[in-house]
Amino acid sequence: MLTIGSVVMGASDVRRATAFWTRALGYVPREEPEDDWVVLANPRGTGVQISLGSSETPVQERPRVHLDLYAGDAEDQAAEVARLPGLGARRVDWDGYPEDADFVVLADTEGNLFCVIDTGRD
Repeated sequence: MLTIGSVVMGASDVRRATAFWTRALGYVPREEPEDDWVVLANPRGTGVQISLGSSETPVQERPRVHLDLYAGDAEDQAAEVARLPGLGARRVDWDGYPEDADFVVLADTEGNLFCVIDTGRD
């Protein structure tokens, strides 16, 4: 049986992306980071790892794959959406929000889109 071990994201500056994602998620490098590659893991040893690899491929405006980061409820979501720009993320002016959306779209320091989800809804 297969399991997802790591989600790989491209970065033009792997060290800058590493700084963002380690602070955003509390993850740590699994091994000593290289200039062009790092695998970040939850220090508790649980969950999916995030790998950052050097890439010159342009960021997609509407990527087919992205990260969903779960917040416990609307209050947690609002706190994370306020905290992450202080680490280098930016809020994305997304035209695809449904009415009463439970997610907010942001971009990391490399322009990779991700969502912060309010998981406290029914």
